[in-house]
Amino acid sequence: MVAKMPSSRWISASLLVMLLSMHPAVHAFYLPGTFMHTYSPGEAIWAKVNSLTSIETELPFSYYSLPYCKPPEGVKKSAENLGEILMGDQIDNSPYRFRVNVNESVYLCTTDLLTKDQAELLKKRARNLYQVNMVLDNLPVMRFTEQNGVTIQWTGFPVGYNPTGSNEDYIINHLKFRVLVHQYQAQGDVVVTSEDGVAMVESDRKSGFQIVGFEVVPCSVRRDPEAMSKLKMYDKVDSVNCPLELEKSQAIHENDRITFTYEVEYVKSNIKWPSRWDAYLKMDGAKVHWFSIMNSMMVVFFLAGIVFVIFLRTVRRDLTRYEEMDKEAQAQMNEELSGWKLVVGDVFREPCCSKLLCVMVADGIQITGMAVVTIVFAALGFLSPASRGMLLTGMIILYLFLGIIAGYVGVRVWRTIKGTSEGWKSVAWLTSCFFPGIVFIILTVLNSILWGKKSTGALPISLFFTLLALWFCISVPLTLIGGLLGTRAASIDYPVRTNQIPREIPERKFPSWLLVLGAGTLPFGTLFIELFFILSSIWLGRFYYVFGFLFIVLFLLVIVCGEVSLVLTYMHLCVEDWKWWWKAFFASGSVAFYVFLYSINYLVFDLRSLSGPVSATLYLGYSLIMALAIMLSTGAIGFLLSFYFVHYLFSSVKID
Repeated sequence: MVAKMPSSRWISASLLVMLLSMHPAVHAFYLPGTFMHTYSPGEAIWAKVNSLTSIETELPFSYYSLPYCKPPEGVKKSAENLGEILMGDQIDNSPYRFRVNVNESVYLCTTDLLTKDQAELLKKRARNLYQVNMVLDNLPVMRFTEQNGVTIQWTGFPVGYNPTGSNEDYIINHLKFRVLVHQYQAQGDVVVTSEDGVAMVESDRKSGFQIVGFEVVPCSVRRDPEAMSKLKMYDKVDSVNCPLELEKSQAIHENDRITFTYEVEYVKSNIKWPSRWDAYLKMDGAKVHWFSIMNSMMVVFFLAGIVFVIFLRTVRRDLTRYEEMDKEAQAQMNEELSGWKLVVGDVFREPCCSKLLCVMVADGIQITGMAVVTIVFAALGFLSPASRGMLLTGMIILYLFLGIIAGYVGVRVWRTIKGTSEGWKSVAWLTSCFFPGIVFIILTVLNSILWGKKSTGALPISLFFTLLALWFCISVPLTLIGGLLGTRAASIDYPVRTNQIPREIPERKFPSWLLVLGAGTLPFGTLFIELFFILSSIWLGRFYYVFGFLFIVLFLLVIVCGEVSLVLTYMHLCVEDWKWWWKAFFASGSVAFYVFLYSINYLVFDLRSLSGPVSATLYLGYSLIMALAIMLSTGAIGFLLSFYFVHYLFSSVKID
């Protein structure tokens, strides 16, 4: 996906080439960590380390919370964007030095005597399956393991391990790195593509080597600490093979000293720089994604058939017959009306909690807009995983600026229901605070747990104030501006008058909420397969980059939500139930209930390694936020389409 340049970017590249031909003295712009680097032989590159992560606890910790070797110049944190901080990333420099095209085996350091607390912490991190996440030239380190004859690819390497049948814990203290390099020959002015998919012209690129792969084989090697401590950092040591005998491995004991070493091997590769992320972005199970889409298509066509029958065979037939009658026949027919025609005087009666409905619809449209724009940009390659945290950062920025759309929709629906703009400010204010406020409360509770565990996933106080400032300085004003625009837009008038006395709704054998709740199974059927891959990418540390599939699934989900809500609204009207407003919202919004249930199922059956109430609480808290966002988004889509359907239906009826 990263290797290929979409047609739009080919066009931009062609324009750049034309400009280059007219202006030969073009100089490239450069973004650190994003555009390709070309290194000279022997040039030093320093690896960076990210937070320690585990699929068993989901609590990230700082790399230097363990007694690892530190850089001679001290630990320095790299600049992080908003998304990286929210994801718990903490990128620091490291003492691991790589000299381009120089194969070497070097000594790093020997620790002081391990204290009891340090030894216990190392054992705990090893038993909890914590991984060290190292990055070289913006590429995460990759390792391969064999399980049942199948090669499995992982990012990162374990802190340590506890062999089956042994009471000892062993630390990974020797790393065998394999760096893949591509020899690059400068060819004058060239158009290149960044890992973000941005075309650019470079005129001064030098020949040299480019890092296109970063692999590691982790080992545990027992060395003589007295002899090794006499060496200086980066002194040469003998290369070793990873020992299979536990007696030659480094066990974790109190009052022991641990020696850290590593070796580097450079291998020439035909992989070109724009394709270097392909190894990370391999998504197995493409057939499963297509099956998901075909399954969704079947649901869409099934519901489309029902809608077709409703419109053409029932509604349209009734309306045609009604329009062909003279006034006397119409008056007689009015006395014999049945089904949805009986609620003509109540169908637009104000629903209960109308302000809350307006707010939830507005927030749902804001979330939907954010999701659509984000997925489109990601599918076009503008939000690459090479730019860590950019996906989440982009989502937050989009949500903030789409507040103007939310304010407009919320106040417009409010004006339609009330028939007046009075009270629009409170609607706009609640719209800007409803969903973000709930998310803020949940995150505060989860953050308190992370603070108590001293995890790097805990948001610093400064970031809380930053998020609040963004919220009140961007989102709230834009929502109010959108609300103001909503008051000035043309009003939506009801096609029929509402009776003063509400009509009694006939009793039903089964409560209507059972039908509404059951309707959510159809939208859930269109997304549950893709939901599995998304949850796996979030909680199992896998890369998710099939945004093209996700966009198709999102498109089908919107169609299914609209069809489900429309069909259920018509069914309720046919049984003379004119309270359709909230039912239209939850007919499609109830998919969130099944999403949350599926999240619990995923926790029980697919995240069996997740241990402890703290980890489960974090998982359920984030799943609740996801389910709430899905409910608002799908509910808003279903409600607006149902409103349009009801308005169209009754605008075709001629009743005095």
